[in-house]
Amino acid sequence: MEYALEAVNISKSYGNYQALNEVTIRVPKGSIYGLLGPNGAGKTSLIRIINQITVPDSGTILLNGEELVPEHISKIGYMPEERGLYKSMKVGEQCIYLAQLKGMKKSVAKEKLQYWFERLCMQGWWNKKLQELSKGMAQKVQFIVTVLHEPDLLIFDEPFSGFDPVNADLIKDEILRLRDLGATIIFSTHRMESVEELCDYISLINKSNVVLEGRLNDVKQSFRNRTYAVSLICEDEVKAMQQLNRIATVTPAELKGLDNTTDIIIQIPENLAVPQLLQELTRLGELTHFSEVIPSVNEIFIKTVRQDG
Repeated sequence: MEYALEAVNISKSYGNYQALNEVTIRVPKGSIYGLLGPNGAGKTSLIRIINQITVPDSGTILLNGEELVPEHISKIGYMPEERGLYKSMKVGEQCIYLAQLKGMKKSVAKEKLQYWFERLCMQGWWNKKLQELSKGMAQKVQFIVTVLHEPDLLIFDEPFSGFDPVNADLIKDEILRLRDLGATIIFSTHRMESVEELCDYISLINKSNVVLEGRLNDVKQSFRNRTYAVSLICEDEVKAMQQLNRIATVTPAELKGLDNTTDIIIQIPENLAVPQLLQELTRLGELTHFSEVIPSVNEIFIKTVRQDG
């Protein structure tokens, strides 16, 4: 597998505080990689090192197989959580200025900006000052200056902050489109539903260490715990629940089924096979729904962080 970015054994301390402890992540080319963790875990420290804002105490950063050097900054687009635009400067002038800092010619930048302004429905914003814009509108400007120079690696830190649902979906679609066009994207957020929708790979940093990493689907599969959602039509619900509780752990649920069904979540022990469970359920009543419950990223996040102490 080819990697767009490799951070190998990265450590960073600030005085007596260990921000990163031999952290290693490998981001496959052309993927969206979720960098997750609770507040203070070390995510921002790692992002700042990748962007050469700070340097690690030890370890190596590789971009497309080459050790990171100052010249690589033009190949990275970074949208920080704390936005860095000039409030009193006009939007168009500011975008051109920031594009030139990334090495773009003014004429090329202006042409690409016109494309992006049309794409994100920003016509008429060119001569507005940033302070005249809402937070969500300013977010669109920040997004454009991040992607305008078409970098190999894009880093988005809480990119949906300040957006209404319509514009959040618009930016999600653009992130997916950029991935499909060949960009590699590191995506840091606390919104786990966005991770479910966007990410191909994830890593979870907790207390300065990587505690979980891999392809998102593989990570979710590894947390399967023999749990199933069931809807059942039965004559004697109490008796059916008593019987099921003898062989498994049963909890009430609210499933989108028929009004007259008994909806439950069943976690079965290792010594009970799924066909045996199905046989018991059909003996107790009419089975109208049966599906495996795969833990969500949010559940995996909480469980892993809690177990890590």
